[in-house]
Amino acid sequence: MRIGIDARFYGPKSKGLGRYTQKLITYLEDIDHKNEYVVFLREDNFEEYIPNNKNFIKVKADYRWYSFGEQIFFPFILYKQNCDLVHFPHFNVPILYFRKFIVTIHDLILLHYPTRKNSTRSSLFYWIKYLVYRIVIAIVIKRANEIIAVSTFTSDDICSKYPHVCHKISVVYEAAEIKVTNKTINKNLQKYGIIGSYMLYVGNAYPHKNLNTLVKAFAKYLDDGGTVKNLVLVGCNDYFYKKLQAYIKKENFRNIKILFTVSDVLLIALYKQANFFVFPSLYEGFGLPPLEAQLLSIPVLSSNHACMTEILSNHGALYVDARDVDKLAKAMNSIATDKKLRNTLIKNGKINASRYSWQKMAKETYNIYRKNI
Repeated sequence: MRIGIDARFYGPKSKGLGRYTQKLITYLEDIDHKNEYVVFLREDNFEEYIPNNKNFIKVKADYRWYSFGEQIFFPFILYKQNCDLVHFPHFNVPILYFRKFIVTIHDLILLHYPTRKNSTRSSLFYWIKYLVYRIVIAIVIKRANEIIAVSTFTSDDICSKYPHVCHKISVVYEAAEIKVTNKTINKNLQKYGIIGSYMLYVGNAYPHKNLNTLVKAFAKYLDDGGTVKNLVLVGCNDYFYKKLQAYIKKENFRNIKILFTVSDVLLIALYKQANFFVFPSLYEGFGLPPLEAQLLSIPVLSSNHACMTEILSNHGALYVDARDVDKLAKAMNSIATDKKLRNTLIKNGKINASRYSWQKMAKETYNIYRKNI
């Protein structure tokens, strides 16, 4: 077989999608020494990927995601490589590509939260983009030989919107994988402005992440005598975090520290030294950060969104209606002060996180390749 992988998202710069693509290729290199693979990359990540398997080659396809070039010119490169099957790890498949392909759908977030708040562009541009998204994803889902969903929740979500494709959806879970060293455990956080105990959130600040409610709940928690004195948010310095910063300043919320684009070493240190991890998101396709916290033996406080109870397990986290400020603040107090609860969450979380493996994800994906040739 000659298998193509659209790896234009490859690497940490592309966040969750980049990690998923990178781990898929890394472990496919380990498990498959028979088939040929063509890895399509952009200019800015072309040198980042160095094949470790002689059957893997890389080809430059420097077309920006969701762009005109992606839809019009990328297919020519795909056809030239004459792949038996192409795997697109995101819904942005060129609709002019008519050969066999599979697609990974991580979530249908734009169908559930199609609000103007999710875009930095003009309203007209946003709604044109949204219409194109709906058209493209409908075409892609219909034409794909198989659809990989990263959770049962996502699979059910796809089925509810596109019932005619339920028969060709396979659930393949992602995973958490973190290497801890003495350097990360003992890293001094004071120079980053973090003094004393803290609860941690890692992720973006899109509206569905519900961070306005989180900071309000934290403020109430402090007003009610909470013992964990800081809230640390880790994300990217973008439009949405700037809006959140402005909101925090306007409301005069205290003891909230935001860190942007941290190194892997610092991120692991932030996890390991946190009192607990908090994840108030109202919608997820998988939810990797709280799973990473479980893996690192950090108790997790999560929204009761269906995806999170699936991925984190029924007893692996303390769940709460994260839309309710009072309930969220009360849950913060419970997880901070109840030692028995904390120990139970740490134990169950560690067991749960061990169920997931990037190697297992790659093996299951490889089996899907074989089935569709």
